[in-house]
Amino acid sequence: MQIVGIIAAVVRVVVSVILAQAAVAHAGEIKVLSTSGMRSVAEELAPPFERTTGHKLNLTFGTTSAVRSHIEAGKPFDVAILGAPFIDALIKEGRLRADTRTDVARSGIGIAVRAGAPKPDISTVEALKHALLDTPSIVYNKEATSGIYFASLLQRLGIAEAMQPKTKFGPGFVAELVAKGEADMAVQGVELVGPLPAEVQNYVVFTAGVGADVKDPSSAKELIKFLTAPSAVPVLKAKGLEPGSSQ
Repeated sequence: MQIVGIIAAVVRVVVSVILAQAAVAHAGEIKVLSTSGMRSVAEELAPPFERTTGHKLNLTFGTTSAVRSHIEAGKPFDVAILGAPFIDALIKEGRLRADTRTDVARSGIGIAVRAGAPKPDISTVEALKHALLDTPSIVYNKEATSGIYFASLLQRLGIAEAMQPKTKFGPGFVAELVAKGEADMAVQGVELVGPLPAEVQNYVVFTAGVGADVKDPSSAKELIKFLTAPSAVPVLKAKGLEPGSSQ
C-alpha cells in the first residue's frame, strides 16, 4: 500500500509539471494596437491579465489613423482596439476576424477645461452653443471618432465657420493640451466639465477584434474576454467609461 501511495504521489507531481510546462508553452506575447482612448484602461488591466494567464502584453497606442496605417501596412499584430466604425471597416477589408468583433466599452463625448478654470454651462444645446462661441480657443482630434462627430455637430449648430479661427487640432488625448495651457477647451471622450447635452450626445464605442492573419487566436480571445469580464467594469467606470456598446 505504501508503494501504491508513493507511485500515486509521483504521478501527481509529474502531471503537475506537465500541466505547468503546457501553460508556459501556451503563454506568449500578445501584440495589441489600440486607440489612445483606451490607454488608461488597458495599462491598468494589463498586470492582472498577465498574472492570471501568463501571457505578456505588448501594448502600442496611437491615433486612429496611426493604428489603421499600421494594420493596412501589413505589420504584425494580434488585437486591435478602435472605434466601432473603424473595426467594422477593417473587418470588411478582411484584416480582422469578424467572429471576434467585441464591443469593450463606450464613452459619451464631453468638454474639458483646465483645472481651476470656470466651468461653462453646457447643460442645454443652446448653452453649449454659447459656451463654444465664447471660448477663446478649442482643440479636438479631427481623426478620432469624437472629433469627426464634433466637426459635424458644429455644422449642425450652424457655428462651424465662426469656430474655425479659434480651433486647433491635436493627436491623441487632446485634453492634455488644455492642461498645458495650449487651448482653453477640449472635446474628447471625457467629462471634466460634463457630457454634451443628451439631444446632441454621441457615444464613442471602443471595439476589439483579432487580426485575420493570427494563426492561433486563442490567447488574443482570452484578452478580449478579460477586458469584457465583470472584473473589468470597476476599472472602466473609474476611467469614465461604460461597459458594452451603445445599443
